[in-house]
Amino acid sequence: MDLLVISTIFAAVMGFAVLVIRMRASRKPASAKKIILPPLFMSTGALMFVFPFFHVTVAEFWEAILAGMFFSIFLIKTSRFEIRDNEIYLKRSKAFAFILIGLLAVRIAAKSYLSLSIDVGALSGMFWILAFGMIVPWRIAMYVSFKKIQNQLNPPNTQAT
Repeated sequence: MDLLVISTIFAAVMGFAVLVIRMRASRKPASAKKIILPPLFMSTGALMFVFPFFHVTVAEFWEAILAGMFFSIFLIKTSRFEIRDNEIYLKRSKAFAFILIGLLAVRIAAKSYLSLSIDVGALSGMFWILAFGMIVPWRIAMYVSFKKIQNQLNPPNTQAT
């Protein structure tokens, strides 16, 4: 089977997994740990760049990271927290599912088009960079938003002792 087809199937499966995980996450209280850990776990994927097959040029790196940061805006806009039962929950957003599916479709279309001019290893590296460039700003924004809500719920003690 072609590497492009395999990587596309893998991207679709991962996109579906993210959608399911995100929908389930709104059922349980949020925590700083649940927000911070996914990018840390994903960062282990950077080890792929040890192998020359996945090396990207400086221009490809910047194209991928900037595209990821741009796409993160859509995820940031659809990630909100609310206080329920004196706990902080991620609000369910109907738009999030459509945005995630749309981002996946754009990714698959871009990968199909770019595979004509960029080899599959570098392309895989670029799309990992794009995904990492998308998840890090999104999770930072979520963390900042979470901390603001947490401070509303439990205001910090400002009295000096």
